[in-house]
Amino acid sequence: MFGKLEMTNLHVSIDGQPILKGVNLTVEPGELHALMGPNGSGKSTLAMTLMGHPRYKITGGEIRLNGEVINAWTPEKRAQAGMFLSFQYPSEVSGVPFAQFLRTAFHAARQPKQPVPFATFQERLTTGASAVKFGDALLERSVNEGFSGGEKKRAEVFQLRVLEPELAILDEPDSGLDIDALKTVASALQQYRNAQRGFLVVTHYQRILQYLKPDRVHVFMDGRVVRSGGPELAVQLEAQGYEPLMRERV
Repeated sequence: MFGKLEMTNLHVSIDGQPILKGVNLTVEPGELHALMGPNGSGKSTLAMTLMGHPRYKITGGEIRLNGEVINAWTPEKRAQAGMFLSFQYPSEVSGVPFAQFLRTAFHAARQPKQPVPFATFQERLTTGASAVKFGDALLERSVNEGFSGGEKKRAEVFQLRVLEPELAILDEPDSGLDIDALKTVASALQQYRNAQRGFLVVTHYQRILQYLKPDRVHVFMDGRVVRSGGPELAVQLEAQGYEPLMRERV
């Protein structure tokens, strides 16, 4: 069974500039946590740090996975341990067909487990594509090349469905989506939830949370969590914005 993801007094800098200033947050198995906050508050920095991006330097505190400190783990080791990050701005990878990319990533993340037979992987690919309405034409194209914003977001969730991580960190999976694409993405994520898998979803808007139904909502400001609550907190933020919380902190 997948264990906790814990952040304890986490401090992070980018190019010597402090961004995260004491993050304390725990995601239990089976829980979905939403992270909201104004632009520039450090939400994406937290997501990148959790996945081990080398530019983001941990200067204090700990990240623990299953009780083990993972501060020094490479992104590859974190992926093999069951972690996954969907990007706010997915990159284009010219010359690499999407299906080939997924097959390579899937087997790399499973090491040192036994390879999955080709037919079994193809079935997984078909199931994942169906969940996010991802057509064969997109699978044959280079990774994200020429994709619309909505297609890139659906491609990120498609990767999650194929790779089957135990902890998914999603950086604004709803940005740039129209209402139909939003429902598709949210439905695919909801179908993937179970008692073992944890989610940390970064978002600006309550609309996707109407479908995802988070267990906890956290407000992020100035590099730390300043308020936590249930789904009703997201409704409050949608109605009032962040201004009342900002005034409280002055």
